[in-house]
Amino acid sequence: MRDYYNVKINIPGGIVSPGTLHDILSMAYEAKVRKVRFGARQQLLMTVHYEDMRFLEQDLKKKGISYELNTERYPNIISSYCAEEVFRTGQWLSESEYHTVLDGFDYQPQLKINLSDSNQSFTPFFTGNLNFIASPVPHFWYLYVRPKQSNTVFRWRELIYTNDISRLARSVEEAMLSEGHRGEESLHWAVSSQRKFITQPATGEVELPDFTLPYYEGFNRYGQRTWLGLYRRNEQFSISFLLDVCALCLKTRIGEICITPWKSLIIKGIEEKDRTQWSKVLGRHNINVRHAANELAWQTEDHNSEGTELKNYVVRHFDKDDTRTFGLCFGVQTRSKSEVFGSVLVRKRPLLQIGQLSLFSVYDIYYTENFNPNSRTYYLFEKGLLKIHVPAQLERLCHKFSARRYMENREVVRFNEEDTVVPAASPAVYGHQCSHCLTIYDERYGDVLNDIPAGVSFGQLPDSYTCPTCDAPKTHMQLVELGSEVEEIG
Repeated sequence: MRDYYNVKINIPGGIVSPGTLHDILSMAYEAKVRKVRFGARQQLLMTVHYEDMRFLEQDLKKKGISYELNTERYPNIISSYCAEEVFRTGQWLSESEYHTVLDGFDYQPQLKINLSDSNQSFTPFFTGNLNFIASPVPHFWYLYVRPKQSNTVFRWRELIYTNDISRLARSVEEAMLSEGHRGEESLHWAVSSQRKFITQPATGEVELPDFTLPYYEGFNRYGQRTWLGLYRRNEQFSISFLLDVCALCLKTRIGEICITPWKSLIIKGIEEKDRTQWSKVLGRHNINVRHAANELAWQTEDHNSEGTELKNYVVRHFDKDDTRTFGLCFGVQTRSKSEVFGSVLVRKRPLLQIGQLSLFSVYDIYYTENFNPNSRTYYLFEKGLLKIHVPAQLERLCHKFSARRYMENREVVRFNEEDTVVPAASPAVYGHQCSHCLTIYDERYGDVLNDIPAGVSFGQLPDSYTCPTCDAPKTHMQLVELGSEVEEIG
């Protein structure tokens, strides 16, 4: 029987240059590694046979690349950089601002650090111990602290200046881990008495957006360029494919590859003239980029295939029953001390355990307050389920969420009895919706990105027409009712 090492390489902020990634993957390939994964904290993960590990270690040390074996002492700094430009634009936080913060870290943090734009919901806000969130004041950040092994979150009383984030994070880490300060007052006093930082008073709580998970796979246009999202159902990427990706990035002058908390990759800045080359790379390695949105909305534990298998088991039932999951994301927890991000949490627990041996396991289902995955409060929905019953109960919870959303959003109109008017029925309006990213073609407006003027019916579109968002073919767009057309009377 052969022994294995779980190797973790941190990618700060989830940002890596194609050249650096190419070097790491080439060294891994020489160590007989053929597939790698990406972690929930935007790391590069791989499993290496023990007899090959010494050669990989020598190569990594020569290149000055830090790594961990079977440990989690240094959690990665994660950021919402991967969402910048493609899922949100505007405000003061830019890609260069992220680099300024990350370049300030000249040490490896032992605390989990999150850097987040407050106007996105693609990456989690509060899964770290130190959660920096961009404030409305340019170049200043909120800080929300969650001490290790605690579910309590408190807001730092000042906003922190961009250039001081790394210094303050180091001071908080020293006060928390070396000096034992954990309470809000004690921790703030310990840090503020040692160093001076550029700050502003934090007069209110951060305002976070409602959670929506964008469709993050496939080719998608933004401005005059395209970004490509890459997801694998088994969460494993072949090294040969990734080496081709890195090579094409270098050839077409793409300077960065982004790792997301959803264990996927995002490549920004693809020029239209290079689209064909990217399609050829996907075709050469038989890479599918047409997964359903409900399959993308899952987060599982690192170095653990059990959660992935449960996810795939549930998704098959969702597809069979055509279950609506829009607005939700799901986390699968099979280890007691692991942490996953989700508005719905499926937690495995042993029903009978002798020492380290679990003889029989069941599943509990929880949901977060207001179904917001950034909430730290969980409510029990069902307890002690066998695996076979998990999909049906998750479907029931999805129906509960959809019904609640409908009740919150419906418009209430009140009439006086004598003034009640029954309007004549207006004709329904129909459009065609992409089954992958949910983009709708409405003939009243046409399609600006594909140069289709208003008034062109869906049937008049050429067979070569594709979705303007994800490039799905015309045959993947289904007829949907958009509502009633209301005639305005002047």
